[in-house]
Amino acid sequence: MKALAALTPSGKARVPVAWALYDFANTIYSYAIVSYAMGLWVVDRLGPSDGQFWFGIANALSVGLNAAVSPVLGAISDRGGRRLPYLAFFSAQTIIATALIGLIASGQGSGFAFLGLALFTLANFSYQAALIYYDATLPIVSKPDTRGRVSGLGVAIGYVGTLTIGILILVLDSGSGALTFFMAAGLFGAFAVPIFIVVKERASSDYRFRVSDALASWSQLRTTIDHAREVPGLARFLVARFFYTDPVNTVIVVMAVFATQAIGMTPGQANMVLILLVVVAIAASFGWGFLVERRGPKRTLMIVLGTWCVGLVIGGAVLSLPTFLVAGALLGAGLGGVWTSDRVYMLRLSPPDRVGEFFGLYGLAGKFSAVTGPVLYGVIVSTLLDAGWGKAAYQVGIFSFLILMFVGIWILRSVPDPGPEPGDVVALPEHLIPSQDMPGPSRH
Repeated sequence: MKALAALTPSGKARVPVAWALYDFANTIYSYAIVSYAMGLWVVDRLGPSDGQFWFGIANALSVGLNAAVSPVLGAISDRGGRRLPYLAFFSAQTIIATALIGLIASGQGSGFAFLGLALFTLANFSYQAALIYYDATLPIVSKPDTRGRVSGLGVAIGYVGTLTIGILILVLDSGSGALTFFMAAGLFGAFAVPIFIVVKERASSDYRFRVSDALASWSQLRTTIDHAREVPGLARFLVARFFYTDPVNTVIVVMAVFATQAIGMTPGQANMVLILLVVVAIAASFGWGFLVERRGPKRTLMIVLGTWCVGLVIGGAVLSLPTFLVAGALLGAGLGGVWTSDRVYMLRLSPPDRVGEFFGLYGLAGKFSAVTGPVLYGVIVSTLLDAGWGKAAYQVGIFSFLILMFVGIWILRSVPDPGPEPGDVVALPEHLIPSQDMPGPSRH
């Protein structure tokens, strides 16, 4: 407990613990709803073709809206000083919308399905918005030299949240039924409460947000893009990132539906595979981190993306349980590697005095790939299913990921590989610390 107490300015161990428990809470929602239950539920109500198409649209709409307003939400966080009230508002909105889906989960027909999709769009938008304010509370609960450890504590506890809800779904055999939605909402609410009770903050000003501030935030985005073009290789890296994270973000969203519809697994078996993917990602992340330090982030990232290409080829070539498990293991191993290596690569490319500014673009590239990927996949699969392609539609969808991955790798090859500057230590502005979406600690 003394070690935890030493991490925070308050000297109280319960402060970083309460903060990290919010990561436990929100990853329960991310895994149970985004990566698992919602897609299965919609497909069950609308059928494989329409279900996957409209789920992709709802997911893309929620993330796209969040990307559009994130400069404004970030401005509120920076200028207003207080984050917890906004965090509470968006968290409550996520919880309520998720619980409402549970209330209508037993309903049949397209009307219930589209109502559920509307609620999911609201829930997922609010979930993404809440993360902006959650990340911005890191300075309150940590010291400048302990932020990495406190942030890592949250990530680790977040993985525990993922495994917890995955095991509960498995043991209770709740599948995509109402119980899963109620569990996600209830556990999110229960484990989110400590941060609002234990963590204390003071407003740095009496600032009130104005429309003119929103316009200024969006104007700054254009200036940031112009600045990025002045840095050798940075713009190309961000374009490459859009392409190679597109398959990564989409696989996370569609994996459960793919496992049930293309491979023929039961929802319970699909849940077991997703849990396995998380465990493999956790274990592999340590190895990728070691490789980043030994070989550098660009070489490591190229190896990781190569691993993804192999996994996509295996997963798309033969639709069978053995090949799916092998592909899932490779993709799971590469999942943590993408975020482990490309974040460090971004740091090396960015001038130290503009790291926070450019990480805003880094995050937007991930958000927009999370918008386009599910829509593209949904259109391809639903169109081919309607044309009578059967399971081959899913194979084409998987191979479309492979094309995007190749484009990303091809662009990445021409990006320079600067080495680390001696003694260079970079601290990110907390509300811009990137966290990517995965069936675990899951953020775009």
